[in-house]
Formats: sequence, structure tokens, C-alpha cells
Amino acid sequence: MTTDQAPAPDEETLADLHETELLFEALPPRIAEALRETDADDLLEVVLDLGRQPTARHTDREVVLSEDEVTAQDLDHVVAAISEFADDNRAGIPRTLHRISAIRNRRGRIVGLTCRVGRSVTGSAGAIRDLFEAGRSVLLLGAPGVGKTTMLREAARVLADDLDRRVVIVDTSNEIGGDGDIPHRAVGRARRMQVPHPELQHQLMIEAVENHMPEVIVIDEIGTALEATAARTIAERGVQLIGTAHGNTLHNLMQNPTLSDLIGGIESVTLGDEEARRRGTQKTVLERRAPPTFESLVEIQSFDRVAVHEDIGGTVDKLLRGFDAEAEVRTIGPGGEVSGATRVPVASAPGDSPEPVRERSRERRELPPAPGGPLRRILPFGISRSRLERAIHETRSDAEIVDRVGDADAVMTLRPYYRRRSGPLREAASRGIPVYVLRNNTISQMEQSLMRMRGDDDQPDPTTSALREAEEAIAAVNLHGESSIELAPQNAYIRRLQHELAARHGAASVSRGREPYRRVTLTAGDSAARDLRHTNGDTSPGVE
Repeated sequence: MTTDQAPAPDEETLADLHETELLFEALPPRIAEALRETDADDLLEVVLDLGRQPTARHTDREVVLSEDEVTAQDLDHVVAAISEFADDNRAGIPRTLHRISAIRNRRGRIVGLTCRVGRSVTGSAGAIRDLFEAGRSVLLLGAPGVGKTTMLREAARVLADDLDRRVVIVDTSNEIGGDGDIPHRAVGRARRMQVPHPELQHQLMIEAVENHMPEVIVIDEIGTALEATAARTIAERGVQLIGTAHGNTLHNLMQNPTLSDLIGGIESVTLGDEEARRRGTQKTVLERRAPPTFESLVEIQSFDRVAVHEDIGGTVDKLLRGFDAEAEVRTIGPGGEVSGATRVPVASAPGDSPEPVRERSRERRELPPAPGGPLRRILPFGISRSRLERAIHETRSDAEIVDRVGDADAVMTLRPYYRRRSGPLREAASRGIPVYVLRNNTISQMEQSLMRMRGDDDQPDPTTSALREAEEAIAAVNLHGESSIELAPQNAYIRRLQHELAARHGAASVSRGREPYRRVTLTAGDSAARDLRHTNGDTSPGVE
């Protein structure tokens, strides 16, 4: 094909040609030939920018297709071979899933094209098929290009063909059903309503329910408050929803004031005094405003890995109240089946980052508790649960948080609550459970109480306890072959006594960390001590 304008293929040719070849046919001949010589299996898109070399983007690399720059004639060639551009500057090739997006200059002339390869992947929704088989409304999240629309398209086919449900797709930019008036075969028997203008998507969503009696509505890219409201209206009418939204994780959605309504909405609530005391929280708290529009949420982390929140309402409630919550991470096999599933923790609050939370949890598991008495079970009343968890970790206290007075060995509260002595505090007094009163709801105050708690009853003298801990550690490194043991944080005077004790028994010691958590680490030999000092920046054992 050597003419400036590629002839539109007829219906018979469309049926015979491979869809990737159809995209190649729409490109300038020199670029199409270069693409045919490369591996197109992992081709994502072809980029044509005026005055620059044409490039092909693959999953793991970019390839220059020609040394010659893209000309205005090249761009015109592509525009003539595809459908007309809509208001969102997107076009396509009829009966295919390919998408061509335009970049225009200030006068409206096209100066760049992004030709994305569209593919249907049978079985791509197999990892979450159990959710929509059960009739649950499912929201998909994920980074651009990770496969949200591919999974959404396959879900529509499964629901329409395999489960025999009445499915209507509200297709904003022909992303799901492909370009042209006839939907792509990848959506099966699902019906498709095309959105003429993206800003009118919410109207088409309501129209689909009112006019066509669907059992399932499939929506791509919910991104505005009007669309979120329309989705809630559809859910309240008993229609199952399968959709995608802007955002990568549940954490992003909870921070988005526009789209948080999809998971029930989050608002600040002022509690009464009695309710705040009963919950053991401050009077102003965050709560879920309403039932979630979508019952389940799926984070698409990669092509072969998804994180499933099956009961999104319960997960949001736990996170807002500071409790632990988990997601089920499913690994997807080559055929789309679930090859493995594990449960992992998620962020404890909207302001927390999931990765540091996991990192802190990992540190807490690896760091042994400091000696100083039996396990303490602490009931927080009127103080921050998450801050207390961090204080327990920082001080290496052998303690855990409980929710009932009957399970507690100690109660930690603030002065205003202690003065009233109501609810759990009155019950604690009747049971003889000690109450630790803080001046402020800060991590520092909690750490001080934990340090005091470590030495009460069983070990009233902190110096004796610290030296006994050092003796046990020295025996472990000298006699039992332990490579190194880290002692509990102590003040400078007690650390000096521990260093002297270690020197008398032939063990190497070094101080590490910052005040007030600076602590002594014991090792079996001089070489080990030198390695440790080199790692931590100390110059000699025992130096404070």
C-alpha cells in the first residue's frame, strides 16, 4: 500500500485480518514494515510525534522504528484510516479494541498520536470470578496499563455468556466494547451503550437502568462526583455494578473526597462523652457515612497479582478505628486461575502509607521483647491505639493490646478520664487492675509508662533488672553460642554498669541507638564487636 490514504477495509477483510495487523495497516507503510519485523506479542503502543522518530513501546523496552522523523503526511495517513475523533480526542478502528489518541496544537491541528494496542484476554477475570458470580458489586483499582479494562471486559463476557445475566456496558470512550457500532466479540452477548460526551456518562448510567432493565451495569473510569452519585443510585435499585475508578489502592480511595463515596464515604463525627469513653477514643473520630456502593474492592497490583477486599465496608471500618485489617492477595496462574492466596496487612488509617506499616510489622516480629516480667495485656482507654502499638514496639515491651477490662493486666488512660473514673476505669478499680495515667496522648508519655510497667511488682529495682538482663545475655553469647544480643534501652549510668560487667566476663559490648532508646549490644568476641562498631558508627565498646 503506497498511497497517502489507506483504504478502509471492508467487512470481509475485517473478519479475516488479525486485529494487530489491522492496526499496522492504518500506519504509514515504513512504520508498519518495521513493526512486522519486531515481536508484537508484548507491544503496548506506537507513538508518533511530529518531527520525532516513531517509537514502539513494549512492556519492558522502547524501540525506534525508523530513523526518519514523523511528518504531517504520516499523521494524516493514520487519521484517514481510522474513525473520527470524539470530544475526548480518542478514535479507533471499527470492530477492534485499538485506541488512537491525539495531541493537538493551539490551533487544533494534530501533532501527535498514541496508538494503543487493544487485546482481549480470555480468563483474565478468573481470579475474581467468585465475587461477581455471587452477585457482589466489584470495584477495580490499579495503575494505568495494569489491565483494569481488560479484566472489566472479560467480566462482562463471563456475566453475559457464562452466567446468562442481562449486562449493559456504559462505554465512555469505546474502551470496553471497541470502536464502531457493533461491540467487539470480547464482550460476548453484553449490550453496549456508547457515551457521546464523557461529561454525560452519569446520565447514560441512569438511562441504562431506566430503559433497558439490566441485571448488571459495567462502567469504566468512574472519576467524578456525579458518576459516583449515579453509581450509588444504581446500587440502591438492586443492580449489580462492575466498574473501575481512578486510584491504585484502597488507601488512595479513602483519601479522595470525591470517590470515597464509592466505599461509603468518610466523615468526621463528634461523639458524646459516654460514647467516647465506651470506645476509648477521642470525641472527634472518622467514620463511614453510609453503606458502600461497591461491596468488594480489587487492587490490581500486576498482571498476575491482585489484592481482594471482599467486605470493603468492614475493612474501612477497621481501618478508621485503628484495628488491624487484611487483604487477600491472589496470584494468577497462566490460565487465569488462582494459583495461590495469602492474607497481608493493609494500612491502619487513611493517613498511613501501607509500606511503612508492613515494615513496622516486620520489625516487630523480628525484634525480641526485652526481659522485665511476664507478658502485659494493656487496655487503652481514651488514648490512641496506634500510638500505643508504636510505643510498645519502640520500647521492645513484652505487651499486647486488648479490648476488654476482663482481659487486661493494666489500663492506660488520660487524666480527664481518670478523674471521672467511669466505665472501664471503675471496673478496673474493682478488679484491682493497675491504671497508668498519662498527662498527654503522646507516644513519649506511653513509652515512659511502659518502661515503668516493665519494672513494677516483679522487678522494683531497674538497676538490678538491667544487670540481671546483662548477665543472662553474657552467658548466652559466651556459653551458648549466640552471635549478639541487644539489651533493653537504659540511661547512661546503667549502660556504663552493663559495659563494665561485660568487660569483666570477657564479652564485647557496644552502645547503639539514640536517647532515650540507646541500648547495649553484647557479642562473643573482639572481631564481632569490631564488625558491629563499624556498622553502627561507634568507635569503641562502652563509649557513650
